[in-house]
Amino acid sequence: MSLETVVEDIRDEARARAEEIRDEADAEAEEILAQAESDAEEIREQRQREVERQIDQEREQKLSSAKLEAKQDRLEAKRDVLQDVYEAVEAAVADLDDGREELTRALLDDAAAEFDEDDEVKVYGRADDQDLLESILEEYDGYEYAGEFDCLGGIVAESETSRVRVKNTFDSVLDEVWEDNLRSISEQLFEDQ
Repeated sequence: MSLETVVEDIRDEARARAEEIRDEADAEAEEILAQAESDAEEIREQRQREVERQIDQEREQKLSSAKLEAKQDRLEAKRDVLQDVYEAVEAAVADLDDGREELTRALLDDAAAEFDEDDEVKVYGRADDQDLLESILEEYDGYEYAGEFDCLGGIVAESETSRVRVKNTFDSVLDEVWEDNLRSISEQLFEDQ
């Protein structure tokens, strides 16, 4: 065996070993690449699930927000309708001619029950009702028309002697009736909803 043969055998062995190392490295690289691709696919799927979950959350939030806004808009519209109805009733009460004297007398009678017989009572009312009030007050001893009060009608009576003030205006009666019947009014106006 010559030196050349030994060198050639060593070279062949080295080449075989290098080929073996290269094959192992290629196999290991393929395994690493496969694992990396698997990890990348898992990360991609996880990220996609997160994005879909976030989209669903945002969709739910926007839907809830839109529903709340629509509900608030409906409530605002109902409040506007109720306000319009109240103002229409108020205008009808202010323009009331038939029964105005009878209602004014009833409110004055109710107020008179709060005062002592010897009290001097000053009565205030709507400017347009001055003649009516002065006419009615002629029937009451110690009562006098004292001036104007900003209201739809009715009276405000007060006595310094007994320190009593009674507000029996159409406004106060309307407010009380409105509050007592608001649910019923709403149900009638919005029964289809």
